[in-house]
Amino acid sequence: MAALAAGPDHLFNLRNNFYLGAYQAAINTSDLPNLSPDEAVERDCLVFRSYIALGSYQIVINEIDSSAATPLQAVKLLALYLSGPDYKESAISNLKELLADPAIGNNATLRMIAGTVFTHEQDYNEALKYTHAAGGNLELDALNVQIFLKMHRSDYAERRLKEMQKIDEDHTLTQLATAWQNLAVGGSKIQEAYLIFQDFSEKSQVTSLILNGKAVCCIHMGNFDEAETLLLEALNKDAKDPETLANLVVCCLHLGKPPSRFLSQLRLAHPDHVLVKRASAAEESFDRAVQSVA
Repeated sequence: MAALAAGPDHLFNLRNNFYLGAYQAAINTSDLPNLSPDEAVERDCLVFRSYIALGSYQIVINEIDSSAATPLQAVKLLALYLSGPDYKESAISNLKELLADPAIGNNATLRMIAGTVFTHEQDYNEALKYTHAAGGNLELDALNVQIFLKMHRSDYAERRLKEMQKIDEDHTLTQLATAWQNLAVGGSKIQEAYLIFQDFSEKSQVTSLILNGKAVCCIHMGNFDEAETLLLEALNKDAKDPETLANLVVCCLHLGKPPSRFLSQLRLAHPDHVLVKRASAAEESFDRAVQSVA
C-alpha cells in the first residue's frame, strides 16, 4: 500500500474495491492515467491480486514474467502457491529466497504475500515474522489482526487495531479490522460490527465479502432468517465462494434445514476447507462407531 502523500491518491478507488471484495470492478477500473512508476506497479499488483481472488491464477502466472518488479514476482508466487498442490513447495521455497535477499526482503508487498501464504499454511508464527513490523502499512497491520484472531489472541489483535486507528481511523482496512475484532469479542460489539458492514453496503458496491460480514453478525445475534437471505444474495454473486457456502451450512443447521446441498458444493469447489475436513472427520467417526456395534 502506498504511503500517505500530499498529492492526489490515484489508486484510492482501486484499493477500496479490492479491500471490499469488488474484484471485477477493481480490474475494470484499473486503466488509470498519470501514474508514477511505483503507482503503476502497485496498480498491477492490485489487478493481479484481484484475478487471484477470482480464481484466475493462470492469467497471473502467464502475464508476469521474470523481468517484473519484486512486488509482482511475489504476487506471481501467490498465484502459483494457490494454483495446486504440485506448486506449493516450490512457491514457498522461491518466496523464502526473495525474503532472504537483503536488497528486497523488506518490500511491503513481498512481506504481505509471505504473510498470506504462511497464514494459509496455518504457520502463524512464520506469518507474523514477516508482517509484525508493519511500519505504518495498514494492509500489513490488517493481516496481523487477522492472524492474531486466528490464534485466538484478540488481546494482541486489539493492540494492533489501536495502532491502525492512530494512523487512520476511517480507512477501509481499519474499519474492516474493527468489525473483525468486534466479532471476536462478541456481546454488544456484534451490533457495532453489523453497523460497519451496513455502512459499507450503503456507500460501496455490495459484495460477497460485505454480505458475509453482515450475515455472520446476524448468526451471532440469532437472526438466522436474515442471515440466510443475505447469504443467498451472496451466493447469487459468487456460487463458489467458500465463506458463503460454509456460512450457509451453519445457517441451515440453526434453521433446521438440510445443509447437504451447500456442503456438497463446498466439498467440490474447496475440498481443503476447514468445514469440509471437520464434516469428513465426523462422518468417519460415526462410521467407526457404527461398525464397532455392528
